[in-house]
Amino acid sequence: MIFETLATSGHEEVVFCHNKDVGLKAIIAIHNSVLGPALGGLRMWPYKTEQEALNDVLRLSRGMTFKNAVAGLNLGGGKAVIIGDPAKDKSEALFRTFGRFINSLNGRYITAEDVGIDVNDMEYVFRETEFVTGVHQVHGGSGDPSPFTAYGALQGLMASLSHKFGNEEVGNYSYSVQGLGHVGMEFVKLLREQGAKVFVTDINQEAVDRAVNEHGCEAVALDDIYDVDADVYSPCALGGTVNEQTLPRLKCKVICGAANNQLATDAIGDELAGRGILYAPDYAVNSGGVMNVSLEIDGYNRERAMRMMRTIYYNLGRIFKIADQDGIPTYKAADRMAEERIAIIGRTKLPTMGQGTRFLGRLRGQ
Repeated sequence: MIFETLATSGHEEVVFCHNKDVGLKAIIAIHNSVLGPALGGLRMWPYKTEQEALNDVLRLSRGMTFKNAVAGLNLGGGKAVIIGDPAKDKSEALFRTFGRFINSLNGRYITAEDVGIDVNDMEYVFRETEFVTGVHQVHGGSGDPSPFTAYGALQGLMASLSHKFGNEEVGNYSYSVQGLGHVGMEFVKLLREQGAKVFVTDINQEAVDRAVNEHGCEAVALDDIYDVDADVYSPCALGGTVNEQTLPRLKCKVICGAANNQLATDAIGDELAGRGILYAPDYAVNSGGVMNVSLEIDGYNRERAMRMMRTIYYNLGRIFKIADQDGIPTYKAADRMAEERIAIIGRTKLPTMGQGTRFLGRLRGQ
């Protein structure tokens, strides 16, 4: 079953990591390394089954291949997941053990933080391997990538508003934001700074209260977020929230958020296009974080990172143009843009030791 899945998904390598002494059950998936070493975050989540964890890491790693390609990075796509509750199961030993598994891949996979992981966890991983991004600034890293992901999402939003409404005035529109984690809260702050009306929901009531009390948002119940009469629906939590059940309830004209894998199926993307709802492909919108940490490979510079975030606006513009010219949904236009870059660069690349080796040398001061 697993090999059949890999045969159809196109993954190059999947590593199962287990250490019963520290309670580690993790999976690393390398989807494609044509453009460079596979870069993608580490997610910690209490998956109900190991199959669910495998499905997630395969899906997310493929998404990273397309995200990095569309973002114009010289990086392939990969992802890692740890099966566990981030509120209860974290330990120094667990993350250091996981770091040794990453190190055994010799730079084919470079990790970063994702859902359930923070910069402190990355510090433990960094003690065992230098194939880590998003570490503290004292190590030459860039720290928490969430503000950059949110700022990049704002650039994607402005491109979406321009395409749909003919202007980029964020404050003129209303937003329903689902998810107030690190990225979601930063995104809400940016929206409110421009005077936008923002409706929010999250499973964490403290986060909802903070958004209401500190940023002036309006709270709605978890399931009611799909019924809000807002111009833009912004998924910023887990994926698959635009599906057969929720689509008929959405009143928005634009879907643009920071979550991964927002569409439950490709058919949903087709239906959105048919209904005239502009979908900003998630991996193009939320690429700010990976753009930011990618700069650590050559030496991090914050000013350069902020300039790089603004390319997301132009990437979305290209995707919308392809969709309009070819009469295809935007998700297909984004995939086409990524696939064409991988194919073209893949034909021109010569075999090398890979960026991962150079990355290790840079961190060691060589």
